[in-house]
Amino acid sequence: MKLGFVYAGQGSQKVGMGKDFYDSYDTFKETFDGADEIVTNKTKCSIKSLCFDGPEDKLSETRYTQPAMVSYAIGVTKLLQNKGISPDYVCGLSLGEYSALYAAGVLDEKTVLDIVAIRGKVMSEASAGKPVKMAAVLNTTRNTVIDCCKQATEEFDGLKIVEAANFNCPGQIVISGDEEAVDRASELLTEAGARRILPLKVSGPFHTSLMKPAGDKLRTELDKISFAEARARVIFNCLGHEMEPTDDIANLLERQVQSSVYLEDSIRYMAEAGVDTIVEIGPGNVIGKFIKKTAPEIKVISIDTVEDYEAAVKELTA
Repeated sequence: MKLGFVYAGQGSQKVGMGKDFYDSYDTFKETFDGADEIVTNKTKCSIKSLCFDGPEDKLSETRYTQPAMVSYAIGVTKLLQNKGISPDYVCGLSLGEYSALYAAGVLDEKTVLDIVAIRGKVMSEASAGKPVKMAAVLNTTRNTVIDCCKQATEEFDGLKIVEAANFNCPGQIVISGDEEAVDRASELLTEAGARRILPLKVSGPFHTSLMKPAGDKLRTELDKISFAEARARVIFNCLGHEMEPTDDIANLLERQVQSSVYLEDSIRYMAEAGVDTIVEIGPGNVIGKFIKKTAPEIKVISIDTVEDYEAAVKELTA
């Protein structure tokens, strides 16, 4: 077996996430309590309280969602590692890339929580007060999406922008940007044959050039980090494959905030590398669906609940 771990990103959060793990496993409880202390010092808000009790609208705020999701991911990853289950390859969807870097040993627990708390803050600030939007476009080609986004941006003389933000799987691409430009691109895409266009539960124009101010601030913090050598192969969002010898992790993470996420390419890369089983870690099973549409030959094991985790351990250690 060649094993991959793939981590969910922002948008998968839900009230109650992690509560069953917290009540069932001391390792998760200790990890989550420690994470809550680290994040509270950064955000002045208890992510444990938000995760378990809500309210949902506050949990969905970028500055809180990001450390909450990574705290959950760290706890589940530790439980798997304690059972001797470690990945050969890791990647994540957007924010999930930071959980992947933790799983690969590139970032330690405190560092990854500190940096995602900062990332959430600067990304929230970059879009504060702006009417922005993200939407999933179904059943349309990459070129059509890119062309319609370009046309919509040109119609606003570049003063409002919309760009392709996430290439999730065949038939699903996310567009992101200023609300008016996203709406115009949606009209053009509908005319071009898009089956459906669905607004997403996020609060910023992520993975577009509108996030450059966030990327600049994030880079200042990334330059303070010493990245450890990876124990697993890391697939980076903005590349769709592993980094080259000339690449720099800080550069790639800065770039990731303001450029497209190539999840479909990342999944194909793992499949071509011989990965035959992927563990999806995070609330819901959205990425598992993307994997099945991209590389149906890969077995997907999704972990959302304690029941999922225990079934996964039984299967993976058999």
